[in-house]
Amino acid sequence: MTDSRPVLVVTSLHDPTADVVIRELHDRDIPVVRFDSGDFPASLSVEAEITQEGIRGRLDTASRSADLAHVRSLYYRRPTGFAFPHLDEQDARFATTQARYGLGGVLASLKCRYVNHPHFIGDAEFKPSGLAAAVEAGFQVPPTIITSNPDAARGFIKRHGSVIYKPLWNPVYRVDDVSSVVEIAEVTADDIDSRVAGTAHLFQQRVEKTADIRVTVIGPHTFSVRIDSDLLDWRTDYSRLRYTPVPTPAQIELSLHEYLNHFGLHFGAFDFALDAGGQWWFLECNPSGQWYWLETETGLPMCGALADLLERKP
Repeated sequence: MTDSRPVLVVTSLHDPTADVVIRELHDRDIPVVRFDSGDFPASLSVEAEITQEGIRGRLDTASRSADLAHVRSLYYRRPTGFAFPHLDEQDARFATTQARYGLGGVLASLKCRYVNHPHFIGDAEFKPSGLAAAVEAGFQVPPTIITSNPDAARGFIKRHGSVIYKPLWNPVYRVDDVSSVVEIAEVTADDIDSRVAGTAHLFQQRVEKTADIRVTVIGPHTFSVRIDSDLLDWRTDYSRLRYTPVPTPAQIELSLHEYLNHFGLHFGAFDFALDAGGQWWFLECNPSGQWYWLETETGLPMCGALADLLERKP
């Protein structure tokens, strides 16, 4: 008998990574209902009843419908935010919170596999939490300080020498009408002034690296790729990168899964710095990180592994 339970894919309209996963699921005859939570309520509606057996009801898009009691899995990617431009500011704020806690709460309460659960994604996106979990999992983590105290920042830099600044979160800025973000940069004690007191900042000892490692964990599968470049942050210029699949050391493999288990995640995109002695230094884990470009560069079967996870193969 054909299993008609759908996979829900929650993402924006323009998401090439979701596109390739959906094509793979379609090739396997797995039903898919794709939607952007930002489409609610204009072209997305929900009807959910809380019962002793769990949530039942339906979710309808312009072209698809899903029985909420029989969802196979939910792939939470990068949906846009709720928006109510036809309402005044106060009513829009109220409608947004109701949508978030109503529709969002329903989507977070289904009896299905989440890749990843939106609440757990939120937990894992806090950099201090991720770094603390990485230490617990057994990773080597560069000395790090989060501070709003200029003197503490200067003291940290003097103790550790080569230090970089990283934003704790990276909202988009508009510079000359062009989208921009705050980049990772090396800092000295002389760079620190009273502006540090204005908010929280993260400073971290710079790893003298020979290469970067991106590790994509999809369920039980681990895909490690060495990234060679001369860049402090390889994400600033993809044209200068060279990719080589590499084996994952056994202890790193154990720590990867311990880290994901800590946050209840099935997927994670991990970044490491590789030093001259072969040590892998944990930098961060993105629970919603991009990965498909690495499959096109290396041939590693990541899309198939993710489709297996969503299909709920053993």
